[in-house]
Amino acid sequence: MSPLRYELVFSDDTGSAQDVVTVERTSSKGPGGHPVYTDPTGIIRAEISDHDEVRVLATGGHQAPAQHVLARRITDADPKDPGPSSSAA
Repeated sequence: MSPLRYELVFSDDTGSAQDVVTVERTSSKGPGGHPVYTDPTGIIRAEISDHDEVRVLATGGHQAPAQHVLARRITDADPKDPGPSSSAA
């Protein structure tokens, strides 16, 4: 199953400047058949493969494709995991 959220890290050509955007999985699939993730504004949409390969999808005219984008999985706590036991043995 695909992760629910990712951080997308956008870097410039030198790798020195970075912008980080959190995206969440949608019910849509991209052109490669992988889940599409979007930020809360809907401006940033990206198809992310099960190998964390990113394809940024255009959401409007005159957008240039992002060249240097890294996807970092955000691990959410599993609601079925009770966590550490609080009872004394």
